[in-house]
Amino acid sequence: FSLLLLAFVKSSTSARTEKFRLHNLHPLPFVESNTYQTVAKMFLRTTALSTVLLLAASSVTESDAFVAGGVPSTTGTSAASSTRRFSTIDKPSTAAAPKVLPPPEVTGDDAADLFEAHVQKTYGRYPITLLSGKGCNVYGSDGKEYLDFVSGIATCALGHNNKELSEAVSNQMKQFHHISNLYFNTQQAQLATWLTDNSCADKVFFCNSGAEANEGAIKLARKHANDRGVDCPVIITAIQSFHGRTLAALTATAQPKYHAGFTYGGEMVPGFEYVPYNDIEALKAKVDEINNTPDAQGRKRGLAAIMMEPLQGEGGIIPGNPEFFKAARELADESGALLMCDEVQIGMGRSGHLWGHQKLGIEPDVFTSAKALGGGVPIGAMMAKGAAADVLTPGTHASTYGGNPLACSAGVAVAKYMAENDLLANVEARGEQLAAGLEKIAEKYPGILGEVRGWGLLRGVVVNDDAGCTAGELVGDVMEE
Repeated sequence: FSLLLLAFVKSSTSARTEKFRLHNLHPLPFVESNTYQTVAKMFLRTTALSTVLLLAASSVTESDAFVAGGVPSTTGTSAASSTRRFSTIDKPSTAAAPKVLPPPEVTGDDAADLFEAHVQKTYGRYPITLLSGKGCNVYGSDGKEYLDFVSGIATCALGHNNKELSEAVSNQMKQFHHISNLYFNTQQAQLATWLTDNSCADKVFFCNSGAEANEGAIKLARKHANDRGVDCPVIITAIQSFHGRTLAALTATAQPKYHAGFTYGGEMVPGFEYVPYNDIEALKAKVDEINNTPDAQGRKRGLAAIMMEPLQGEGGIIPGNPEFFKAARELADESGALLMCDEVQIGMGRSGHLWGHQKLGIEPDVFTSAKALGGGVPIGAMMAKGAAADVLTPGTHASTYGGNPLACSAGVAVAKYMAENDLLANVEARGEQLAAGLEKIAEKYPGILGEVRGWGLLRGVVVNDDAGCTAGELVGDVMEE
């Protein structure tokens, strides 16, 4: 849809000028501030094709009341009339608007109680209120200092209170922090260029989170398949994967526990099939089935994409097998489909390479990023190369906040810091140190801990089934120490 902004300002028609045309976009109409009837006529002319946003001035008079599609109201009321159609806008109420209350002062002592009263319980939280952080440490209201092994869930790549990141965001706020994607901005151009210069991608779509980036990749894959005549495009993902909490990304997440309560007739979003991670034969069989079996209505099915994490995080810190990803690349090429990598957690250097797929020796058509991309400032990106980079066109996908100057200034600061401080080498070194330490602990407590696995600074250690505690309980006990 399009937005038509009707400016309620007094002006003569001579103020219009053709120099504001941009790709056949006509200049905005000028509307007298007291002429609602004109707006009504324009709304009725455009509403069949457009969504119209009316930006109204606050100074309206009783005579401004009008009836959409009918005649001006002569009574100033919304009483029924045979001439009235659709809806009526009457004189605004003279009642005072409710007073806006200021936010309360909150301390570390009462935060938990306020969460209980006012925040929806979508998370299981540890009983700690964190107040500040510096580097790899965070400080709680209990007076304790904690070593942050969570990093905001693989997000705060530069640590807490990083000087360069803080200055970049602060300086950007002093200029402007958000503009629409109807215009260019230098920060988005700079970050997009850095991302393509440091990857196989040709173009970038910016958004706000990993789930949103993966939703964009899913849309791109479906449109790519539809453009080549596939009526029922199918995306293959891996069992125990995790791709986000929005509905299509959640469907791509092949874990039934996350699907419970969100189905329609027992089904999630159609068009997804699952295979065991790193199982080449299962992947080959599934691709063959999809490409050679029509759906229940006889419509053409076809492979749209194979979408995999280079390393499964939520699934148990399981690194991808290079042979599996090589097979996935070949199967996608043979099917005219796309190979897509979810790099939201392992990407942006956490593996010791900038992108996890670089450790597997393949190049995806599409890959996604978020989390560490902004160092903790919300931003997501969906990168594509070759023909895939041109699938989405104006009107097919968008994001209000995506790529705004504030988020992109954070991304640029992270990129600069990574390049200037050789962060990837440090990830490799600290990753080996972490792995060695975990191995020693696992050897000391073989009845509790098992295999240590992972890449770089995304490492995990198995808690044995017969350990007598869950991983979450073990973490809670360790924090007490």
